[in-house]
Amino acid sequence: MSIRPWRDIARRESRQIMVGKVPVGGGAPVTVQTMTNTPTSDAKATIDQIRRCEEAGADIIRVSCPDVESTTAFREIVRAAKVPIVADIHFHYKRALEAADAGAACLRINPGNIGSDDRVAEVVRAAKANGCAIRIGVNAGSLEKDLLEKYGEPCPEALVESALDHIKLLQDHDFHDYKVAVKASDVFLAVAAYMQLAEAVDCPLHLGITEAGGLIGGTVKSAIGIGNLLWAGIGDTIRVSLSAEPEEEVRVGYEILKSLGIRTRGVRVVSCPSCARQGFDVIRTVEKLEERLKHISTPMSLSVLGCVVNGPGEARETDIGITGGGNGRHMVYLSGVTDHHVEDAGMIEHIVKLVEAKAAEIEAANAAAEAAAEAAE
Repeated sequence: MSIRPWRDIARRESRQIMVGKVPVGGGAPVTVQTMTNTPTSDAKATIDQIRRCEEAGADIIRVSCPDVESTTAFREIVRAAKVPIVADIHFHYKRALEAADAGAACLRINPGNIGSDDRVAEVVRAAKANGCAIRIGVNAGSLEKDLLEKYGEPCPEALVESALDHIKLLQDHDFHDYKVAVKASDVFLAVAAYMQLAEAVDCPLHLGITEAGGLIGGTVKSAIGIGNLLWAGIGDTIRVSLSAEPEEEVRVGYEILKSLGIRTRGVRVVSCPSCARQGFDVIRTVEKLEERLKHISTPMSLSVLGCVVNGPGEARETDIGITGGGNGRHMVYLSGVTDHHVEDAGMIEHIVKLVEAKAAEIEAANAAAEAAAEAAE
């Protein structure tokens, strides 16, 4: 389905950097990130978690490196990963040097927090030598003491000033492959800070509402904050911070992007909240279908409506649709057209097979189109 003019989002222009082989900014697709929560020193557990995040669609994954044991395991982790790995460094610059040498695609480090200018220079040299980008991560919960004294409390101006101070340290060493985040757990504070920063710099911006909360509360806060910024055209890469498994962060990130028509991955489910008119248990059906269809990465749409009030209309706009009917018989729509009925028994399995077949059809068509384009060249 094409994007209507009233849905167009004019993205902020930014220069592009590379995080490994993934472009960030400069018109590249908005990437979805997450972060592992296993002890990094346990390479196997961390790699297992990375695998789950990759299967969920993560483009970039961050791994904390608080000690030597972590940076020692980091090399094995990077080799095993299929996506670029960011090394999260806080205050110890030597961890940044070790992570860069171990294959980090990006260093998450605030140069003003690691000590002398000589240390900043060492980190920049290591980043340049190893092709690492750097992410500056300003957080309202850990603003510099002088800025808190100057402004009295965390505020957009304080977050932006902190970011600009860190940027200058990198620019003074002729380093420009950086992206910046100005996160806060307060949605209003974060959005205001990002909007101010977007006017002040041309680098890619990493969006996030930090310490957002659990799966439900954190999803809502993140959708409001990140969604508002993306709608305004601001943001080149996102991380949804949840007190939940990291693969859930990835799924929520994609749902935000899908809702805005910015990027699609997997099955977009359109479903009703259900009522007494429903011809089948919509809530339980959707729960089961979402679980069964997690493995589908092909962008497509599925409508699940309990009755004929809105069902046919929604089905006309989706690849596959089902509308509840009477006596346990429900109408199935393919490409918006009524096609056949399905009984209650085996309905979920039937829909799963239809979705899998449609995904295979779409992938085959895409492959044929790519082959034709290559042949034409």
